[in-house]
Amino acid sequence: MIPLSSCADEPKPKAAKSGEPVSASERTAETIRKAIPDMPIKAVNTSPIPGVYELVVGDNIYYSDATGTHVINGHMFDMRTKNDLTAQRLASITRINWSALPMDKAIVSGPEDGLKMAVFTDPDCPYCKRLEDQLSKLDGIRVYTFLFPLTQLHPDAYAKSESIWCAKDQAKALHDVIINGTALPKADCKTPVADLMALGKEMNVMGTPTIFAEDGRKFAGGVPLDQIKEWLKQGS
Repeated sequence: MIPLSSCADEPKPKAAKSGEPVSASERTAETIRKAIPDMPIKAVNTSPIPGVYELVVGDNIYYSDATGTHVINGHMFDMRTKNDLTAQRLASITRINWSALPMDKAIVSGPEDGLKMAVFTDPDCPYCKRLEDQLSKLDGIRVYTFLFPLTQLHPDAYAKSESIWCAKDQAKALHDVIINGTALPKADCKTPVADLMALGKEMNVMGTPTIFAEDGRKFAGGVPLDQIKEWLKQGS
């Protein structure tokens, strides 16, 4: 007798109760990965379109057929609700656990009862300078800054980061270096900069500034001044 499993169709994945995609079957995931070996696929999930699968690659989402022959780079919309489904999924897969951030390795500024945000910053990054300037004009935000020098782009940023950390007033030193280009004395203490670089890579921080809200949402790049508080409030 021929086993039914050898002729049966591949089991269909169950729908996710929460509306979130569920993992594709092992067979489909393996087929797609073999077809696209150079793409570091973290997860293969179902999508709202039958036969189309969501590929999670780093902080990005692509779509593929079940064979991995055709891949789409773009956003999927639900035209009934006008919702950007890809944007919603990106917000979900890039969300972090705020409580896991090592706050003892952050430079803290702003009121304790303010809206909270974490920023991965590079002292030589021009976009970080713009954000730092914006934040200095806003009240009511508690900022936890994690030094994340992009050494390939800014060779001096690592040493500057260490000097900022060793300064008596870290928040002032950070502002002075980023905004005014102030030269600080060479670092004379142990710093967490190397640990923070490793942490950023684990969290898929690809550039600076990268911002996280207290509810774990991620925003890569500078947020316009008039949108910072509103964006932070969305999760409160």
